[in-house]
Amino acid sequence: MSQSARPLRLSTLDKDFEDRFRQRLHWSGETDAAIESRVADILADVRQRGDAAVLDYTARFDGLQATTVSQLELSQAELKAAFDALPVTQREALQAAALRVRSYHEAQKRASGESWSYHDADGTLLGQKVTPLDRVGIYVPGGKAAYPSSVLMNAIPAHVAGVGEIIMVVPTPKGEKNQLVLAAAFVAGVSRAYTIGGAQAVAALAYGTGSVPAVDKITGPGNAYVASAKRRVFGRVGIDMIAGPSEILVLADGTTPAQWVAMDLFSQAEHDELAQSILLCPDGAYLDQVQREMDQLLPLMPRREIIAKSLNDRGALIQTRDMQEACAISNRIAPEHLEVSSGNPHQWEPLLRHAGAIFLGAWTSESLGDYCAGPNHVLPTSGTARFSSPLGVYDFQKRSSLIEVSELGAQTLGKIASVLAHGEGLQAHARAAEMRLQDVSKS
Repeated sequence: MSQSARPLRLSTLDKDFEDRFRQRLHWSGETDAAIESRVADILADVRQRGDAAVLDYTARFDGLQATTVSQLELSQAELKAAFDALPVTQREALQAAALRVRSYHEAQKRASGESWSYHDADGTLLGQKVTPLDRVGIYVPGGKAAYPSSVLMNAIPAHVAGVGEIIMVVPTPKGEKNQLVLAAAFVAGVSRAYTIGGAQAVAALAYGTGSVPAVDKITGPGNAYVASAKRRVFGRVGIDMIAGPSEILVLADGTTPAQWVAMDLFSQAEHDELAQSILLCPDGAYLDQVQREMDQLLPLMPRREIIAKSLNDRGALIQTRDMQEACAISNRIAPEHLEVSSGNPHQWEPLLRHAGAIFLGAWTSESLGDYCAGPNHVLPTSGTARFSSPLGVYDFQKRSSLIEVSELGAQTLGKIASVLAHGEGLQAHARAAEMRLQDVSKS
């Protein structure tokens, strides 16, 4: 069956641009009510029956039979064997990517992840203590495809942060284990790994079972069941984010080969039918050229049906008045991935405020960020880059305030606290501060 990829063509000069633009951007993140109900049942069952429920759901959904959860745990020896058995090219690529991801997150930790304190004029110590989480769970998708890169992006920053134990869960339908995923777990320093997936895996991590230890935070992407489960267990454990479909926005000035840009749009469209790929450019002829390249490239893509549906339903080629307007529209979209494909990307970067990751210049394809550039590829989607950030070392740390008030400092702060506490009607608060005030008349 022939396929064509025809993203919606828009111009900011069109009278109906705003309406059509908003309609194209709209995506409902609301999970189907039936999924929500099913997930609630699974969470409650795992919380009550523990290992037995995990085994039942793993058999039902993944077709993986086991009598104990320990049979679903992957040993460190198996992870290392998977790494050792890889072709040399894959071993070297995995190690090179891991090194770059680790180097980036170590720099991130040095920049923002250290404790600090200072003494004020009266000798009072004030500061912040940064400590890693004790134990985290990382969810690695394993249904339609395998994602060793997700192992690196979730486990390495946790490891760099100093997390004591990293528990990985990954579905293995019919018991088929992806050796590259197992090898990535070995390279990234995963402590324990289980072949469990879906809402039951999230429940096991959140509540703990007889075999799977409860964690403090769960990170990593998944399907609608996983996203719903993470939303429901938030509060008992921390979560990174609720991820929506993948997105790419390309700002182009027409100087990058059109074939490159067409393939960059494909790179996100091939994730799934709900992914969104948008191109903004002031040059209408260049948009025509990109469309022609897509027409020629699509038949060569193994996932062409997914690409075509994604671009037809959610893609857009938008002609803007100029690059400044393109930057303004980009800020409205707040995309997950933002490519600035221009001759001088640093001219436009200061205008860009909202994006999960910004890829500067024609040579910087988004796919490099997905795998090996170094920065994390777990990014905010669906416009949430307006207020949230990529996964990082800081997601695996917590901060405690440090306060050590000196005797002299208690005399000043105590009076202030007393006045405010009485004003709030909290007399015990006021008295606790007042008891530490020295009676100057008796000294």
